[in-house]
Amino acid sequence: MSEFKKFDQKNWVKTNLNYRKDSGSWAWILHRITGIALIGYLFLHIYSLSPLSQGRAAFDTFVAKYTTPFFMVLEWLLFAFVLFHSLNGIRVVLVDWADGARYHKVLYKYSVVIGTILFFAMGYIMFAHEINKFFAG
Repeated sequence: MSEFKKFDQKNWVKTNLNYRKDSGSWAWILHRITGIALIGYLFLHIYSLSPLSQGRAAFDTFVAKYTTPFFMVLEWLLFAFVLFHSLNGIRVVLVDWADGARYHKVLYKYSVVIGTILFFAMGYIMFAHEINKFFAG
């Protein structure tokens, strides 16, 4: 009679936390995290549109809180998630369809550099008024 091997959760966690992850592993992990976060945002976005059924005044009152600096920063972070998810998705397509497996690390580095530049460019666009106001006086 054969015995079933017990699942040793303590060693599994230790082994997986100590596992050295390369850029491909991190890209895979972050792609899943950003995908789940974007799905969560989709539901929040639909919820945010629900006051439209109560009229324009109710909608304007509800949406007014989204114009605060706190929500602007959250929107900028949302852009970071969308940006990473889309650039990594393009990288995955190139790796899968364009024989890019040999170049996946280079493609990952390019996507990080392009993403960082676009992230800060969008930050400047979003906060240009506040930045100019801060330095003007």
